[in-house]
Amino acid sequence: MKIILAKSAGFCFGVKRAIQIAEMTAKNYRNVYMSGDIVHNEIVIERLKQLGIKKIKKLGSGKGKIFLVRAHGESKKKIDRANNLGYKVIDATCPMVKEIHRIAQREEANNRKIIIVGDKNHDEVLGILGQLKYKSYVIEPNKKFIFELEKLKNKPCSVVVQSTQDLEGVKKIFKILKRYIKDIRFFNTICKPTQQKQIEIKKLAKENDLIIVIGSKTSANTKRLYQIAKSINRKSYWIEDKKEIRNKWFKSINSIGITAGASTPMEVIKDVINIFDKF
Repeated sequence: MKIILAKSAGFCFGVKRAIQIAEMTAKNYRNVYMSGDIVHNEIVIERLKQLGIKKIKKLGSGKGKIFLVRAHGESKKKIDRANNLGYKVIDATCPMVKEIHRIAQREEANNRKIIIVGDKNHDEVLGILGQLKYKSYVIEPNKKFIFELEKLKNKPCSVVVQSTQDLEGVKKIFKILKRYIKDIRFFNTICKPTQQKQIEIKKLAKENDLIIVIGSKTSANTKRLYQIAKSINRKSYWIEDKKEIRNKWFKSINSIGITAGASTPMEVIKDVINIFDKF
């Protein structure tokens, strides 16, 4: 059986950087806290937990404590609060996400309404919203949003995009927005690693009998890869690790394309590939 692994499978630059910052912080400091998960992968989360990094729901006194900002970013209000409470803040936000923050803040400062295309409750989107002073709008792919446009049609607007969205879906949304809003600017803030992963999965799905996408069910970019694969090749499966592989999938299968989300560790990918030595 032929196995093709996508070149971009696994950690992207932003995830690698965030994990390295977290590990170094845990090595150099005690009392390290985060308000959520550094990235969306249970294996990585457990590893950092073993290093002593704790999750908290509410910021208390920060004396002698570290507040570690996750790869997806945090609201400006929360970071300011951490500083005011005495935490030492260490920022592991992905640089590409920080760039979205800068664009959104700049456009708002120019008296433009901000529209974010993304998943409303995703940590990254909440972080972008948390950089802004005024009401902004989130448009979710595959959800109805026309009613929001009545409030915006006569206002200058700027659009930014959650970094892990599907570009084709975003283009469709922007076409609709342009019909309703006269003064609109579009910033394609989908990161290059995401775009590369999506290009590769489209090719893999066309050229192979079966597709496996590896990654956590909480990972937005992994979900997107699976959705793209499934739309092209119905024999596409989304797994978190090798335990979820089923022998019955591979009847009359000659080639398998494999990719993995941006927060999937390489050891998980290798474990999945090694399973196929038995076939």
